[in-house]
Amino acid sequence: MKHILNFLKNETVLAAAWVLALVTMFLVPPDGGYLDYIDWNTLMLLFSLMAVMAGLQRLGLFRRLGEALLARTATTRQLEGALIFLPFFTSMAVTNDVALITFVPFALEVLRLADREDRLVPVVVLQTIAANLGSMTTPIGNPQNLYLYSRYGLTLGTFFCTMLPLTAASAVLLGLCLLLTRSRPLSIPDFRSVPAGRDRRLWLYLALFLLCLGAVAKWVPVWAAFLAVLAALLLADRPVLGKVDYALLLTFVGFFLFVGNLGRLEVFRALFRRLLTGHEVLCAVLASQCLSNVPAALLLSGFTENGAALLVGTNLGGLGTLIASMASLISYKQIARNAPGLRNRYLGWFTMANVGFLLILLGLQRLLP
Repeated sequence: MKHILNFLKNETVLAAAWVLALVTMFLVPPDGGYLDYIDWNTLMLLFSLMAVMAGLQRLGLFRRLGEALLARTATTRQLEGALIFLPFFTSMAVTNDVALITFVPFALEVLRLADREDRLVPVVVLQTIAANLGSMTTPIGNPQNLYLYSRYGLTLGTFFCTMLPLTAASAVLLGLCLLLTRSRPLSIPDFRSVPAGRDRRLWLYLALFLLCLGAVAKWVPVWAAFLAVLAALLLADRPVLGKVDYALLLTFVGFFLFVGNLGRLEVFRALFRRLLTGHEVLCAVLASQCLSNVPAALLLSGFTENGAALLVGTNLGGLGTLIASMASLISYKQIARNAPGLRNRYLGWFTMANVGFLLILLGLQRLLP
């Protein structure tokens, strides 16, 4: 029982998704239509990308790239800029949670080595914001993007035209935050990592990543990319399969069932459509504050055809509360584990900075055509 309670505590969103799914099963008894609820392409792409990213992370590629960049910094502003913009840009390709898993512990280590522990809280807060905002740039940057991109059949052109202006504005805001602190000379210790090219599996993972990108761009069948990734890992690096976030995949399945059942109830269809029409962005932002942005995307997509507005709303909705984006919990857990005395200060900084970024970007979004 203790293990079950600990699992539910750690996977609250997964538990909530399946409770909601089970409740709606009493209203819509299970039948053959349940299989149609599930977006299998999204699940296969998520699995493939998570597996490839887990493999690249296991090989230490992202850490080595970060070390190479940081070894070239000469001032505290350059150091903080590198630490903040590393997750901003890498999250575009490796998802916001992977970027934070990789670079938050690295930031804690480097700031301590550089005797800049006083900057732990603001830097990690901005890293978290940077990862959540950078990840909105591409279809593979976060789970809700991948889902909405697939669910609404968006083209890459439509996706980038929708998100790039907000990405550019986010980069400018992050840059302005860096200018608020004084820049001082800095000495970075010498890093001694194993060269990235020595493990042949690196080239395998890079090839698989390109294959996944081809599936996202719809140049390669999703099922083919999925089978190629699964077969390659079974043959070459089986332990990586244990690193995949299966709880996230099961969370998606639970919400697919919940949203599918609600969609078959006329009273709910009419209510959600009335609330969402013309207010998709704001509704998505508000729903994300309570549910987090991935479940919000899954839920609201069943009641509107305005995929671009949901894309904007759920990505901006990742700002705000600590659970607005589940990736934000990764940073908080790192602070709580490595600097428990800073938890309250971190929450204060996090809330203030997130609300500020959210209000500014929402205001800018309303000015965009």
